[in-house]
Amino acid sequence: MRDAFHDELESIFTDLAAIARQVQVAVSRATQALLDGDVQIAEEVISADAQIDLAREAVEDKSFELLSLQQPVAGDLRTVVAALRMVAELERMGDLSVHVAKIARLRVPKIAVPDQAEPTIRRMAALAEIMTVKVAAIIEERDVEGAAALSSEDDEMDALRRSSLRELLSADWPHGVEPAVDLALLGRYYERIADHAVSVANRVVFVVTGEVVPVD
Repeated sequence: MRDAFHDELESIFTDLAAIARQVQVAVSRATQALLDGDVQIAEEVISADAQIDLAREAVEDKSFELLSLQQPVAGDLRTVVAALRMVAELERMGDLSVHVAKIARLRVPKIAVPDQAEPTIRRMAALAEIMTVKVAAIIEERDVEGAAALSSEDDEMDALRRSSLRELLSADWPHGVEPAVDLALLGRYYERIADHAVSVANRVVFVVTGEVVPVD
């Protein structure tokens, strides 16, 4: 019976890693729609979010079933509770990708990102995708060291966000209010994807070690 229970726990983490990979695709495709002004890709990202929602529900159902039928304690309980929190964060990362796609769709046939801001947004998007790829591996491998290393990308993301805001608020910003609002939102969306990735990684550390990683 306990072997079957631990197989179910393992399958939950396999499912979480699969959701992280779905999110990585969403981040990548949303960025493509944004930078290319491609409404079709934007619509595909928005529609595909339903699959992430269904995957989240499946993980929740499996987790609640384990809680009710097996009544886990100690480390096993910690794992199930962490999984419930992780899947909520992963779903939110998917939602943020949808927000990026919606800005892309809103500005078609124009491109929402002015040439001046494109390098910064492209780098923020790349970091968000890199972090999502790493999170999938961290979940799958219970990689505590990989989780700790994720902070370097998050630090760069925060620095880019600050730099972008300074640019938008400068007196010589030439593109007007609407692009500034779009870029402020986009920066926030990518930054939050990174924040959620770090939070998921920290929960993996908690599952493996029982230690709560302090939030900066």
